[in-house]
Amino acid sequence: MKKGTILIKNAAELVTCSGFGPKFGKAMEELHIIPNGAVYIEDGIIQMVGTTEEVERKLTHYPEQVIDAAGKAVLPGFVDSHTHFVFGGYRAEEFSWRLRGDSYMEIMERGGGIINSVRATKEASREELFKAGKKRLDSMLSFGVTTAEGKSGYGLDYETEIKQLEVMKEIDQVHPVDVVKTFLGAHAVPKEYKGREDEFIDFIIEKVLPEVVERNLAEFCDIFCEKNVFSVEQSRRLLTKAKEMGMKLKLHADEIVQLGGAELAAELGAVSADHLLQASDQGIKAMAEKGVITTLLPNTAFSLREHYARARYMIDHKCAVALATDLNPGSCFTESIPLTFALATLYMGMSPEEAVTALTLNGAAAVGRADTIGSIDVGKKGDIILLEFPSYKYIPYHVGVNTVEKVVKNGQLVFDKEKGGILC
Repeated sequence: MKKGTILIKNAAELVTCSGFGPKFGKAMEELHIIPNGAVYIEDGIIQMVGTTEEVERKLTHYPEQVIDAAGKAVLPGFVDSHTHFVFGGYRAEEFSWRLRGDSYMEIMERGGGIINSVRATKEASREELFKAGKKRLDSMLSFGVTTAEGKSGYGLDYETEIKQLEVMKEIDQVHPVDVVKTFLGAHAVPKEYKGREDEFIDFIIEKVLPEVVERNLAEFCDIFCEKNVFSVEQSRRLLTKAKEMGMKLKLHADEIVQLGGAELAAELGAVSADHLLQASDQGIKAMAEKGVITTLLPNTAFSLREHYARARYMIDHKCAVALATDLNPGSCFTESIPLTFALATLYMGMSPEEAVTALTLNGAAAVGRADTIGSIDVGKKGDIILLEFPSYKYIPYHVGVNTVEKVVKNGQLVFDKEKGGILC
């Protein structure tokens, strides 16, 4: 027996999603499934992948732990590449307003929306944010998420933006789920800067961004590029500066109106552009050509009762599509991976195979980590999930229900539904 070793064997389907970079267009259908599959992990890293017979034949010592996956599908851990999981307060009343017919922008104009969460997050203590954020991450883990992106953006000032990022860093140090941190200081325009948006961008560039970079509090910079929020030029200015300072780029792009965010993402070489409900044909073509991951958030469109992003069109035009939950307190208060799968396959024209790729390897690419996570390949992290059923096709088929039975993170069993849930 060698310390830190685990063998998962007899999988009805070992869905490897094999690859070390994003999959574009038709390649998203390729899951590289091994029947009666096995994966051997040592010291947190995948060492062998193949049929159970092949892997067991190559073993030179008995593993510390063996998981019999007979009758179960085994997949890479899901990567939720767009969330806002650290925030204060809730906005249940606004949800009722939307059900009554009020639009997202109307709610924002009356002082609701993001600004509402900003107030609550400013008032919340670090301990309160840590406790709430960790609890949400626990829930995400139960859905099979092994890596999650988390954004700031509920401060819009120096103190609270830094506080959010520091809390995410603290959670990352103690929680099994890896947290990819994104600085979203330009998430909305503070009331005191209304009509002076350029000055607010100056403030973010001069006062907040340097601290984020110097202390390595985030690896991505994001901005809400949208009508009545930040223009394409303002977004270009902030993101260009962030890129010069060594940060990777993301954009909230073309969610509510067709503003040109998709084109800007391609121009700047962003890692991903997210939402994209209104993205133009030209913008989609440009993102495909430049290798920008198109991260689609069907739960948000569902919650806002908006039309879904054109996933089928994007894939057919050679984009690399990722899917994410957009967990946040306002427009999309859900971390449900099953809901994401159901909406993508039932309403966005994606096949089950494309949805799996979008939530594994392409999700990993959307956070710049496709070389280390997102597939079951030798040399990658041992981030694995086992389903209760023999095929990945049960994920969208068992509509809206969590089919994840076990989660292995860095080669350790950290969640087991049969044993009561989280084990660490």
